[in-house]
Amino acid sequence: RMESLPEAVLIRILASIPAVDLVLACRLVCCQWKNLVDGAALWILKWQQEGLTGAESQENAENWQNFYFLSKKKKNLIKNPCGEEDLQHWGEVENGGDGWKIEELPGDFGKEFPSEEVHKYFVTSYEWCRKAQVVDLRAEGYWEELMDTTQPKVVVKDWYAGRSDAGCLYELCVKLLSENEDVLAEYKSETIAIPQDNDASWTEISHTFSNYGPGVRFVRFEHGGQDTLFWKGWYGVRVTNSSVTVEP
Repeated sequence: RMESLPEAVLIRILASIPAVDLVLACRLVCCQWKNLVDGAALWILKWQQEGLTGAESQENAENWQNFYFLSKKKKNLIKNPCGEEDLQHWGEVENGGDGWKIEELPGDFGKEFPSEEVHKYFVTSYEWCRKAQVVDLRAEGYWEELMDTTQPKVVVKDWYAGRSDAGCLYELCVKLLSENEDVLAEYKSETIAIPQDNDASWTEISHTFSNYGPGVRFVRFEHGGQDTLFWKGWYGVRVTNSSVTVEP
C-alpha cells in the first residue's frame, strides 16, 4: 500500500510524475501527499533528475515548487514577436498613414539586430500606428492560485529603433488585467523621441511587475509609433522581439 512506503521511496515515485499533475491532482490525494508536494525534497529531486541548472539562485527552500515550475515553464508568451507571420496574433491594430509593414533586417538606413535569431521587424508610418496582444495566463498554464499567492514576476521587454535618415516616436503600454479586464497594474513609457540623423541602433526597453496583488489573469501588451517628418511610406519607428515572460 502506498501509505506504508517509506517517505523517501514515495518521493522518488512522485518525482516521476509531471509537475502540473503533482500540483493539481496528487496534492489533493491526502495530507501526506500534500505535504510532500508542498515540501522542498520532491522538487529538489526532480531538479537533479532533469539536470537543470540555476538552482544556486534559489535560497528559500519553501519556494522550490514554484521555482521549479516557473523556471521550467518560462517562455515568451507574445506570439509572432518579430513579424514572421505578418500581423497574425496582433489585435486592435491601428494603421495610421500607410499602416504597419514588415521588413527584413537591417532595412534601409538601419542596423542589424543584436541577436542573429531575429530576421524581421515591424515598421510604422507617418501617422500613429499601434498594435496590441492580450496574453491569457490561465490558457498558458499559470493557474489562479499561482498568480494570486506567489505573484511571480511578469517581465516585459521590447526593442525599438529608428532609421538613420528620419526621426520618429515610440511608446509602450502594458497592463495587468483581472478576469473582468479591470486594470490592476500598468506600465506606460514616456513618448520616446528619436531625432533625425540618429545612429539607427536598436534599444531595449523593459519593465518588471511584482507585488501586484491577487486577481491578475491577462497581460495586455501595446506598442506603436510614427515618424516625425510625415513622409509617405514607412519611415517611423521599428519594433521587434517583443516579449512577456512569467518568472520566479
